[in-house]
Amino acid sequence: MLIYILFQPLKIKQQEFGDVPLLTMGNFVMYELESTGLQTIMAGSKALRYTERYIVDDVNFTDNSKEFISNMQADNGIYKNNIIDLKGNVLYEREDGLTFESDTLNYNTKNSIAQTQDDYLAHRDKNSMRGASFVYDSINNTMKSKQVTVQYQLKESKI
Repeated sequence: MLIYILFQPLKIKQQEFGDVPLLTMGNFVMYELESTGLQTIMAGSKALRYTERYIVDDVNFTDNSKEFISNMQADNGIYKNNIIDLKGNVLYEREDGLTFESDTLNYNTKNSIAQTQDDYLAHRDKNSMRGASFVYDSINNTMKSKQVTVQYQLKESKI
């Protein structure tokens, strides 16, 4: 009994680790294959793999699942549930020549919709468009935007 009075049990602080990466990778490349072939490629200088997402630095993401191949590059990206959220110096290029530049971009690989709430610059050939935000549907080739300024190069034709 004297032991319990003189020696009190240590109070050990328990620490919980909530969101710990399962894997840390350098020079990361991921290929997603389906029965129809290569669907997406994601690469980066560093990646953290969690149970439900990837966080990638210097991300380079290619979507090969639709009619036109789309490539996106940014300083950082989070890939979760078939959606990639890109931040910092975002560049979106499609193989038909369409290009977007913005600070952020959210791209859904299932429905091929790219969107941002930030200012952007879009161009194809000599045509360009600036605006305050956009939602671009790559499958239907439609775009919704705010505060738009467009420069359009008309083609001359001989009659």
